[in-house]
Amino acid sequence: MQNKPLSLAVVGHTNTGKTSLLRTLLRDSCFGEVKNAPATTRHVEQAAINDGGETLVYLYDTPGLEDAGGVFDWLEVNTSSRSDGIERLQRFLESPEAAGDFNQEAKVLRQLLQSDMALYVVDAREPVLDKYKEELKVLSWCAKPMMPVFNFIGGQDLGGWTEMLARHTLHVYSGFDTVAFDFEGEIRLWSSLATMLPQRSIIDRLIAVRRREWQQLDHEARSEIAHFLLDVAAYKQEIDESDNPEPVLKTMQAAVRQLERQLQQQLFQTYRFYHNEIDTGEWALKAFRQDPFDADLLKEYGIRTGTGAATGALIGLGVDMVTLGGSLGLGTAIGGVLGGVLPNMQTITDKLSGKQTLHIDPETLTLLAARALDLLAALQTRGHAAQAEIQMQSGKTPWQAAKLPAELNKARSRQKWSSLNTHLPELSRRERAEAAAEVAAKL
Repeated sequence: MQNKPLSLAVVGHTNTGKTSLLRTLLRDSCFGEVKNAPATTRHVEQAAINDGGETLVYLYDTPGLEDAGGVFDWLEVNTSSRSDGIERLQRFLESPEAAGDFNQEAKVLRQLLQSDMALYVVDAREPVLDKYKEELKVLSWCAKPMMPVFNFIGGQDLGGWTEMLARHTLHVYSGFDTVAFDFEGEIRLWSSLATMLPQRSIIDRLIAVRRREWQQLDHEARSEIAHFLLDVAAYKQEIDESDNPEPVLKTMQAAVRQLERQLQQQLFQTYRFYHNEIDTGEWALKAFRQDPFDADLLKEYGIRTGTGAATGALIGLGVDMVTLGGSLGLGTAIGGVLGGVLPNMQTITDKLSGKQTLHIDPETLTLLAARALDLLAALQTRGHAAQAEIQMQSGKTPWQAAKLPAELNKARSRQKWSSLNTHLPELSRRERAEAAAEVAAKL
């Protein structure tokens, strides 16, 4: 019994968020179907939480209880009060009504009778009504431990609910919002559940697994962001000193926008959010529709630039490029004049060849890092049943634009580090891997 997986039936009134709870606990936005409509789940669905190849917990999503009062009335009329609860329920489950008018309730009761215990999902926004009392009475006859889980708990007064639950001898409960996710809230849910079990070793293992997975997800996400930033920092284009830089400017900006979009998709997938809208272009990240090369966005994050650097306008192009290359002071002064693309002619080779090298400037790199961290924070606090668009704007940057991490500055001289230059970046090289690890740590 000690090594047997725990079997949990997720039960409750229709449209209280049972499937939403499972989506968030499973880290899977594709589990089941979530709608703001009653009786969305019609059948029992099974899912599992594993530790390697071993299953720790089986979770069963059950249909919503719609007429527990009708079942209770049937039991009162057709079964003897001298029989115990399980005997009375078995009589009901053998009746034609269980396959007819009360088939939803019958599916729930069958699953609970086969499970070790239940999570009873409560919409905390609802008042305490008689129908919920009838549900608890019928469910209690299954003789299984049951823990209420309050959904949509933000700012709700739970006094009436907790008083009613206590009258039904339900003194252990948990609050867990399936839309506004809180990792420690999930851990509290499992810990509360463990107090109702004769031995809690399976839950202790589960909590350890969840913490390990959560830390690994965070590590993977920050590593993805670090590799993205190195990719952008190492990106460069060369033009002759007499060339019009505008076509190259547009090419570089488009490439960076696409690379940022790929990062966003990677982060969504890392945290197991799967939205078809991502592939169609009409997706939840409306906050990212503001161009990373928009001067107003730099201001929102408090990123300061040199004179004219944040305008994004092609001004100052009358400056002699040879003079620009020969004067580091002048080059720095108008460094961002190309809308997030920094001209750089600091090498003798450039001067002799008459070439102008363009990099993404420190201000834009800092902005890209800040936006990526904002998205990460949003995903780490988003339940997998959330339907609303993502809102985020911390206004914080991980570093000052004038003080880029040394690894990003080094990337400027490492052309092969960027997929935008080679299409096959040297991701496996030790120096680049070490640089990515250092950047990730600074995020």
